[in-house]
Amino acid sequence: MLPLGFASFLCFGVVLVLVGANQAGLARDLGLDLEQTGLLGSALAIGIGIGVVGAGPLFDRLPRRPVFVASTLLAAAALASVDASTGFARLMAHVLIAGIGIGAYDTLINATVVERYSEDSAKPMAAIHAAATIGAMLGPPLVSWFFSEDWSASFRWTGVSHLVLAAVAASVRFPAPPARDAAMTEARESVISWALLPFSGVAFAYVGVEAAMIVFAIPYAEHVGLPDEQGRLAISVFWLGLLAGRLAVLGRSGAPAERTLRVAGVLSAVLILGGITFAPERVELLFGLVGFSLGAVYPVVIALAGQRFPHARGSAAGFAAGAGALGGFAIPWITGALGDAIGISIAIASLAVWSLLIALSAATPRPGPHLDAT
Repeated sequence: MLPLGFASFLCFGVVLVLVGANQAGLARDLGLDLEQTGLLGSALAIGIGIGVVGAGPLFDRLPRRPVFVASTLLAAAALASVDASTGFARLMAHVLIAGIGIGAYDTLINATVVERYSEDSAKPMAAIHAAATIGAMLGPPLVSWFFSEDWSASFRWTGVSHLVLAAVAASVRFPAPPARDAAMTEARESVISWALLPFSGVAFAYVGVEAAMIVFAIPYAEHVGLPDEQGRLAISVFWLGLLAGRLAVLGRSGAPAERTLRVAGVLSAVLILGGITFAPERVELLFGLVGFSLGAVYPVVIALAGQRFPHARGSAAGFAAGAGALGGFAIPWITGALGDAIGISIAIASLAVWSLLIALSAATPRPGPHLDAT
């Protein structure tokens, strides 16, 4: 199951950066401003939110393999049908539907890992999420090398990769859903509770910051006098930093998860403000360091959400990831509007506020036993 999870998150990571990596071509051919670019990123995020939340109850109740195959086919159809004549409104629809597909298999994989490894799930979760960072790192240079003149081709080829993923998944054995006794039914019903609020706050802020950094890397690079290629490189370096941060989780033992999240949020805020203020032209360094500071956040918080609700892991992981997708919808939109109104540098600097929300959410007391990050 882990190899399939790794391959799936590799494709997931490529989808995450398609809008940001193609921003220059989209702006050129579709005449997009920063707010509209942000809305494309938001459409992807809200689609992911629908997928991750909707797949949670399905994971807890239905056979997993058909749901997984259907999700990959949905993403494949949405991406492979994009062409050069696609307008802004239609492209938003394609991106939204692709987000639903990749969001659904995101939850299926996350919940399966938590179900399989329970309290020890943070390390394997970090391992498979490292694949998403690798995919996101590879996406921008692939766009630059092969699809710089036709942004739509990068969407179509990513759709083809999901067709391959669906074919492979059709032959993989998935674990069966748990028996539906009264205790588990009650536990599932209790997932929607205040206990999810800290996890949701962390995920909301993290995914929003991640999405905004990706979508606005090229406009920020252009603002400080650098070419588009530097912006694409910054996206890759950002994901390289995330990869390094996630791999660091694999080498740690016994570090309290809440402390890891609090430090990550504060460090990210400091780095964003420091980079914008003192070295605005060092785009790759800024993005890479912020990526490293945030690398552990998402796999740790999703693992913790699943551990907190052991009888409804799919629903819990889905709700937390759904809050993340809501952040991925709201924060790029807000950032784009700020960029149009007062400048892209201040808009990027505003992401420090959302980074601090990660730390504040992780500091919120929550019921249940203390859980370690590893």
